[in-house]
Amino acid sequence: MPLREGVHLVKIKRAVISVSDKNGVLELSKELTQQGVEIISTGGTYKLLKENGIPVKEVAEVTGFPEMLDGRVKTLHPMLHGGILARRDIPEHMAAIKDKGIIPVDMVVVNLYPFKETVLKKDVKFEDIVENIDIGGPSMIRAAAKNYRSVAVVTKPDQYPVILDELRSKGEISDGVLEKLMLEAFIATAEYDSMISSYMYAKFGDGFPASFPLPSEKVEDLRYGENPNQKAAFYRIPFFKGTTVARSEQLHGKELSYNNILDLDKALDIAMDFERPTAVVMKHTNPCGLASDDNIFDAFKTAYNVDPLSAFGCVICLNRDCDMKTAEMISQYFVEAVICPDYEPEAAELLAKKKNIRLLRTNSSISPAERQREFKMKKVYGGMLIQTDEDVAIDPKDLKVVTNRAPTEEETAALLFAWKLAKHVTSNAVVFVKGERAIGIGAGQMSRVDSAKIASMKANEPTEGSVMASDAFFPFRDGVDEAAKAGVTAIIQPGGSIRDQEVIDAANEHNMAMVFTGCRVFRH
Repeated sequence: MPLREGVHLVKIKRAVISVSDKNGVLELSKELTQQGVEIISTGGTYKLLKENGIPVKEVAEVTGFPEMLDGRVKTLHPMLHGGILARRDIPEHMAAIKDKGIIPVDMVVVNLYPFKETVLKKDVKFEDIVENIDIGGPSMIRAAAKNYRSVAVVTKPDQYPVILDELRSKGEISDGVLEKLMLEAFIATAEYDSMISSYMYAKFGDGFPASFPLPSEKVEDLRYGENPNQKAAFYRIPFFKGTTVARSEQLHGKELSYNNILDLDKALDIAMDFERPTAVVMKHTNPCGLASDDNIFDAFKTAYNVDPLSAFGCVICLNRDCDMKTAEMISQYFVEAVICPDYEPEAAELLAKKKNIRLLRTNSSISPAERQREFKMKKVYGGMLIQTDEDVAIDPKDLKVVTNRAPTEEETAALLFAWKLAKHVTSNAVVFVKGERAIGIGAGQMSRVDSAKIASMKANEPTEGSVMASDAFFPFRDGVDEAAKAGVTAIIQPGGSIRDQEVIDAANEHNMAMVFTGCRVFRH
């Protein structure tokens, strides 16, 4: 049970300051000195304070032991850690450190070696990464955090004003602040260790680890979650270098919502499967339009018109820069957000006239080359599901023709396009495609035949001559019969049902071509 704020106060007489991030440390140290605080420091921090005329004692003076091993050992000593860990409310602790000549430390100001920044450097050597794994810093932070009722632990520059305000107004640090600092300290060391383990696992690991540390850093707090009664925040993975929503730059519009981010992520995921100019229109985490063409305007125009009714309030992803012509068309509709590599200046200016539209640019290409495979995670009540993100690209030569009639070259190209789309539609997924454009999308139904009916119903143009993709096998022939009613000429599906022959016979009856991929792309 946390103590009430103000019940207990910590007077700061002695502070250890050792920081990699030097922002604000001079101002903090000067004011601490003015308040009579003795400062102990190390390495670069000691040098900086000394050069700026701030009274400071080197750690080696306290420990009686010089820094060694190129600075790997400097603070790991009982003369320092005894002063941090001794509980002031236990007389035996205080007698023990007094007997050894150890003076209590009341504040630890430490931020850690820049491990993440080092990893992200271009062409960095592994040896440099290892050398930026901090040892003494986390030890001091954890020691101070463990003894938080006696020691203030400060781990980042934006905490300095809080500390100084406390000292100016009270002359001491109150319980409420000590507790918050302790919590943030343990988060800091946990995040630091998770970044190290995550990086090392990516380099040396295999399979699924016994536990799954996941480093993350907050991008922003969101206005609310899926619904206004829910709170939410957006985080990104520090070492992920691919094209992502989390690393995109927002150029215009109000804050992204939880649901905006989900839709943007799914739209971007789809667009990254295509090389040619491609537009994705996303609504409620399912695409309601997809098309590729020779230019981004024609791709967007076709994609939006797949299901213009559902596209109201959509999210759009373009895998090419948004030009003026495309922006003019987008501006005619109610659109929640647009994401693309970049915008022509005039296009961005035009779209920004719409107050509520969010404009994001990735500042990197949206293409298969930018995709990085990672573990996929889904939270369940009291647990977590984790799976690999396998590439399910299909080569035409790997398709198994199971019907009397093989697909034509034109049908095969459309089937492969449809397959790419089907793997991004929430199951049960059935999609109708002509050439390089969707014409009907059936998603999220408990029965596959119902998805086929919905795909036909949602089509905004005649379905005759289209091809169909299914994310999993047909358990009965009814889905094929429904496709025949819509004029579908060819089907791509995984196969693997105990009734495959019944389904194949149905396709033959309708003179359809059917191919099996041998792999399922079901998304639950």
